[in-house]
Amino acid sequence: MIDICMLGTGGMMPLPGRWLSCVLVRCGATLTLLDCGEGTQIPWKSLGWGFRQLGAICLTHMHADHVAGLPGVLFMVAHAGRTEPLLLYGPPGTGYVVEGLLRIAGELPFPLQVQELQGGERLALPGGLQGSCAPAQHGVPCLAYRLELPRRPQFQVERAQALGLPVQYWSRLQRGESVEYEGRLITPDQVLGPPRRGISLAFITDTRPTARLSAFAHDVDLLICESMYDDPEDLPLARAHAHMLAEEAARLAKDAGAHALLLTHFSPKINDPSSVEKAARRVFRSARAARDGEILTLSYSPAPDEQRARS
Repeated sequence: MIDICMLGTGGMMPLPGRWLSCVLVRCGATLTLLDCGEGTQIPWKSLGWGFRQLGAICLTHMHADHVAGLPGVLFMVAHAGRTEPLLLYGPPGTGYVVEGLLRIAGELPFPLQVQELQGGERLALPGGLQGSCAPAQHGVPCLAYRLELPRRPQFQVERAQALGLPVQYWSRLQRGESVEYEGRLITPDQVLGPPRRGISLAFITDTRPTARLSAFAHDVDLLICESMYDDPEDLPLARAHAHMLAEEAARLAKDAGAHALLLTHFSPKINDPSSVEKAARRVFRSARAARDGEILTLSYSPAPDEQRARS
């Protein structure tokens, strides 16, 4: 399963009770951070998940409300005792900005490996997560991210027994390895069931809605998406600053076939995010506004045969 904490839900500037938009993802014992605005380490410290387990940071773009928290977070990670490399992904220009921010972060006891992305790359993330990215439309280089936790096919015990295969060989086949037994080559497809759906989430912020982004978020269990404005009269403002209305985020989720939509990155002019939620639900019923500090868990959905077995 994947645990997700909405460390902050604000756009532009931190406010009392609302930190800047960023998401912390926990898979197993490892953490991945999506964006890192000013003060990110404060709600993270309150969460109690620790800093040493951070293995990767994925930055959408280089505006201050998404990157200015890096020195503070890196300081906390350093003082938590991490010495293993830390991965940092972002669009073109990330290296230049990070180099400047490191001047005030101090010397780090771990290597910081910065990789700039154009969009379309696959990422190796901690905890077995598989990442990918796509270009967003924000006036500056900006990326959307998708995180997936694959699920292995179910091991068919009866098939292994019918082959006369001892138990000690089963784990290798479960891992996708072939084994040789009594002069026979046994392949995983002989003992594994059909492919099973994994877990997926997408993080899309600071962009206008595009067909490419809808395709990128296809069939995700959870789409975390910006909703900078809630009032349709703010559409000219959204277009001018390359952001989205709540109903546009909802339409993107609907077109993507997302299973759920969590709205974030609210404008300082939005005092009550319930208005955002109400606007989005007119288009996509499985939409709601995120709350600072809330934690969600995504788990594997049972396969049809498993559902029948439980009923």
